[in-house]
Amino acid sequence: MTPADAKAAARAIDALRRGWVVCLSDGETTLSVLAIETADDARLADFDPDGQADILLSPSRAETLHLTNQLAADPDHAVCVKRAPWLTLPLARALADPALDLAHPLKGPFESRPSPCGALCDVALTLARHAGLLPAFFVLTGAQADAAAVSPADLALHDDATRLEIVARARLPVAVAERAEIVAFRSPELALEHVALLIGSPNGQPPLVRLHSECLTGDVLGSLKCDCGPQLDAALQLIAESGWGILLYLRQEGRGIGLINKLRAYELQDQGFDTVDANLRLGFAIDARDFGVAAHMLVLLGARHIRLLTNNPAKAARLEAGGIAVEQVSHALPANPHNRAYLMTKRDRTGHML
Repeated sequence: MTPADAKAAARAIDALRRGWVVCLSDGETTLSVLAIETADDARLADFDPDGQADILLSPSRAETLHLTNQLAADPDHAVCVKRAPWLTLPLARALADPALDLAHPLKGPFESRPSPCGALCDVALTLARHAGLLPAFFVLTGAQADAAAVSPADLALHDDATRLEIVARARLPVAVAERAEIVAFRSPELALEHVALLIGSPNGQPPLVRLHSECLTGDVLGSLKCDCGPQLDAALQLIAESGWGILLYLRQEGRGIGLINKLRAYELQDQGFDTVDANLRLGFAIDARDFGVAAHMLVLLGARHIRLLTNNPAKAARLEAGGIAVEQVSHALPANPHNRAYLMTKRDRTGHML
């Protein structure tokens, strides 16, 4: 097997977003994929002139469509839907996008079967999440000419949090504290930068730390559907009052599924699904964020013992796994009529302590 290519995953992600074919290979088997969301009729015809490409779906999306009830399907792995002559690109989009479930009831019957290349199919689903696309593909075994190539080892290198490094830092007076410094982090593979805001000065106590995942709608636009904006504001105030602390601003919008897919989840919530079921219907994990990134950022900042502002035990556990000693400090805010159900879902279904 060839050595991992640090840039291969980034090239493959870019290709998926542009509607280009990607070839996934583990050195023995090759799978060619075309993202359903960014495909068009011409690209599909070029990729699959004989109409033989199966459709690859995530296990949670397949379960939503009741495809995992068929004996050939494995609910723990990606599921393939056998291509039929009537299974066109519009119908494939209806399979992929749960927003269309009510407007366009599926015709079927669909025949599901195990994914053809095991782990490579799981790599495809992970690449889709990184690209901010629905995790659904047309798939063919074998390579295709001029396609971006990627391997599981390439993706592992792309996702390696320890490759983050500090690339810039500067003084940044903010509203809650004039004495503050912003620090930017980047890895060779990722285009997105994570940042830390250091407020105050070390005072002999573990810093008060908040891990805050990016939320454009809440942080910037003042959305009432979540509690992200108020949590951010309150955390900054509490850190300033403590005299010393760190805000980590993580570029993991929508619990790691990206802005567009988060808005799709909002649409599903308007249809009556809670935040957990909305993510699952889209084909994603309940929470796809990587808090190992935060652990490594804290290591680079020399903060190995912290007081963590959170009600999410998973954050504390992941930081501890990354070598950070954590004292958990409760961080809850009152609900409003628009986010009460969201907060109750966090309590009842994801273990938050509210």
